[in-house]
Amino acid sequence: MATEIRSKLLKMFTEIEGDFLSGQKISEELGCSRTAVWKHIEDLRQEGYELEAVRRKGYRIKTIPDKISHNEISLGLKTEILGRKIHFEESVTSTQRIAHQLAYDGAPEGTLIVAEEQTAGRGRLSREWYSPKHTGVWMSLILRPNLPPAKAPQLTLLTAVAITQAIEEVTGLRPDIKWPNDILINKKKTVGILTEMQAEADKINSVIIGTGINVNQAIEHFPEELHSIATSLSIELGESVNRAELIQVILLKFETLYHKYLEHGFYPIKLLWESYAISIGKRIIARTITGSLEGRAIGITDDGVLMLEDDKEEIHYIHSADIQIGSD
Repeated sequence: MATEIRSKLLKMFTEIEGDFLSGQKISEELGCSRTAVWKHIEDLRQEGYELEAVRRKGYRIKTIPDKISHNEISLGLKTEILGRKIHFEESVTSTQRIAHQLAYDGAPEGTLIVAEEQTAGRGRLSREWYSPKHTGVWMSLILRPNLPPAKAPQLTLLTAVAITQAIEEVTGLRPDIKWPNDILINKKKTVGILTEMQAEADKINSVIIGTGINVNQAIEHFPEELHSIATSLSIELGESVNRAELIQVILLKFETLYHKYLEHGFYPIKLLWESYAISIGKRIIARTITGSLEGRAIGITDDGVLMLEDDKEEIHYIHSADIQIGSD
């Protein structure tokens, strides 16, 4: 009950966008006494919120703590669907595992699973994803699109565009996308995306998009073997980044692109993706389960499949591979 009241209070602060909220209005909206209002305000202070109280004006939030729990993500969230239901845990093995169970149990579209720490985070091909506490964004999003299963990989590319746009807006940094699921800054990996689904032969029941974002790690937070290939937003920016704000902007960018995708198809997303792609026009090595191909990446198809032109000018269509980028 207290959590529900706290959420309503934060929603009220969101709606007034930094203005003062009177104790009387809070009391009326929440159906509680002025004494209870004061207690809820004090509870927010205990959680790390900095609030200003002015006689005859009321209260306003000056700063929010660098947390990524339900309250911090909800305060200021501008989406209609995504993130409106949040499942938060301090520590989990993997947000993907929780998301799969919640999706199976009928969680609605837009449900967000987020954790401060993953002890067994994973990326593509069951690789480990290093997910230390209080430094990054480790989250999974449940979608229920009315699409055939073959279209699900397109949502990985859509996610990459949404996250890239959000990083640009929040930090001013210019990320690059490496097909199919990595986001790089200064050629070092900053974001990984893992898309999985629960489906029947001709119908998607749910798509679960897992995202790991290195946000506020210092270089010493990474194992030594990752120093040359991984980075974080704060390392590149030179200052810390508010993780809850980043999540909010990602969800809003994603929701906008998702609606566009469902209405107009993949082509508008393809154009955006190619504008951020680091590999287009460059020589690459594509390592697939059947062997390696080398040539120039010339773009992606209207379905999101990577096109590689080899030295004999033959075009290969690559659905899944590890990509190593060479020179121009």
